Amino acid sequence: MAQLRIALAQTNPCVGDLTGNANMLLRWTRRAADAGAHLVVFPELFLTGYPVEDLVLRKSFVDASISTVEAMAAALAKDGLGELPVVVGYLDRAHLAPRVGQPVGAPLDAAALLWRGGVAARTAKHHLPNYGVFDEYRYFVRGDRMPVFRLHGIDVAVAVCEDLWQDGGPVSVVASAGAGLLIVPNGSPYERDKDDVRLALCARRAREAGCALAYVNMLGGQDELVFDGDSLVVSASGELLARGPQFREELMLVDLDLPAADPGAVPGSFPVDAQDGTTITVERIELSADPLPPYIPIAPVVAERLDDLAEVYQALVLGVRDYVVKNGFRSVILGLSGGIDSALTATIAADAIGPDDVHVVLMPSRHSSEHSVGDAEDLVARQGLRSRLVPIAQIVDSFEKEVELSGLAAENLQARVRGMILMGLSNEQGHLVLTTGNKSEAATGYSTLYGDSAGGYAPIKDVPKTLVWQLSRWRNEQAGSPLPWSRLQDRLDGRAPIPENSIVKEPSAELRPDQRDTDSLPPYEVLDKLLDDYVERDMGAAALIAAGHDPELVTRIIRLVDRAEYKRRQSPPGPKITPKNFGRDRRLPITSRWRESLDISPQFNRKSR
Repeated sequence: MAQLRIALAQTNPCVGDLTGNANMLLRWTRRAADAGAHLVVFPELFLTGYPVEDLVLRKSFVDASISTVEAMAAALAKDGLGELPVVVGYLDRAHLAPRVGQPVGAPLDAAALLWRGGVAARTAKHHLPNYGVFDEYRYFVRGDRMPVFRLHGIDVAVAVCEDLWQDGGPVSVVASAGAGLLIVPNGSPYERDKDDVRLALCARRAREAGCALAYVNMLGGQDELVFDGDSLVVSASGELLARGPQFREELMLVDLDLPAADPGAVPGSFPVDAQDGTTITVERIELSADPLPPYIPIAPVVAERLDDLAEVYQALVLGVRDYVVKNGFRSVILGLSGGIDSALTATIAADAIGPDDVHVVLMPSRHSSEHSVGDAEDLVARQGLRSRLVPIAQIVDSFEKEVELSGLAAENLQARVRGMILMGLSNEQGHLVLTTGNKSEAATGYSTLYGDSAGGYAPIKDVPKTLVWQLSRWRNEQAGSPLPWSRLQDRLDGRAPIPENSIVKEPSAELRPDQRDTDSLPPYEVLDKLLDDYVERDMGAAALIAAGHDPELVTRIIRLVDRAEYKRRQSPPGPKITPKNFGRDRRLPITSRWRESLDISPQFNRKSR
């Protein structure tokens, strides 16, 4: 057995900021060196940020990525860090003769081994995900080479993210190559309960590969995606050895006792059947053959797991914070109605960027109740937000004097006036407008285009209404707890941030007298279960009824969801927390005559054309 101290850099890069990400790599590598690490691993596509989407298709961007990774190797050596191997994700292109259908120069989701001022080895993701939020067949070609580098007498292999999630491929090749450690750079987005799935996956793959496995994941928000960290290391038997925190940058230092490399396995390359219909070429290189002298290891750390609501809430906070900061905004603005959705949105924003930079506008209409304004003012007082009161009754009256509107059109006018006020203040003062709609409303179309749906970011877009209440209660329960991720907590002085009346009162849009959400929607606990089956699980009408949902309600809700696709297509981005968000995950045509029905037999009409 031989010892090795690895450093997993669970970091928060920004897409497109090659210079900033490169400087981050230098800083974190220096920290790792000062801590006595023998190998540093950064996440997938760290230098470019992830996902880079159609930037991949720009030759200039790929060229810049390749230049940066080579410059970083030289910079590390110049800073006295050349003897410390660094594995980092970047965007490359296929340099060698391609397989059929794969041109030279096609982009690669790559990882480089930086050592002694140069790039000692390169590899690329073999399995390309093409489901959910991933479109990687659109961008990349498959990697077919795996480096196995000998470091201090230990053979170390490299695979990239999705290569763990699919059978065959690099994991099978690692087993054949006899490596003692498999390191896996990742850009694995957050969704509820994914931490349990990751651990089980890593344990299974470590057993299949017959070696320890180190999984380093990215952190931070990128448009609709949130990366939660949760890096981990497991033994060859699948035992959890170390685990990083969720939603926080961390340099994880882990000392491992690993099997010494086979002295008969000499440098060179050879093909291996990848057990997935392809062949992967193993490229053995030697950095240092001699084991390290014995040293005193540091105790491994297994960070405490967050409970479900804490996990979701921190994902929302991180998503908002990074969207604001990475896009250059200094403040946000939203309409505060006194209802639970705007109350939770304002609280998430205050936790994310601090209450001094959260501006709220109270915009009561003739239908707003006194307690709605009072509840909004109560929240402002508790959190110390910046607020202003802009009554809209006279603005609406002025419009209606010129254009006669009634019914739904008159209700929507109120929402559009509010949206216009928020967008005007955004233009005037540079705030980012946050919308306050939840997933249940987005699903059923319970929003007004160019009204309450107008804005730049939607913090609770992927949060069902029942979860809105749960998160609000959870956040109030943390009032007296230390929350290092919160920029609001110290301001509260032990008080709950959300007024209880905002949580317990019956939800209403207050666009007409005595209006309640249940006038047009079933109770949210019923609605959300049905939406979960229809949206998340893609169950059809017959399956929904067989699952116990009311047939009449199934027909009505399916019609609402399907008809609202055009609204969702025009909505702002928001952090993904569920397996299927409205956006990157779920892509249905707006123009479609398919209607869910219990009768799936074709219906023909000679007169139709």
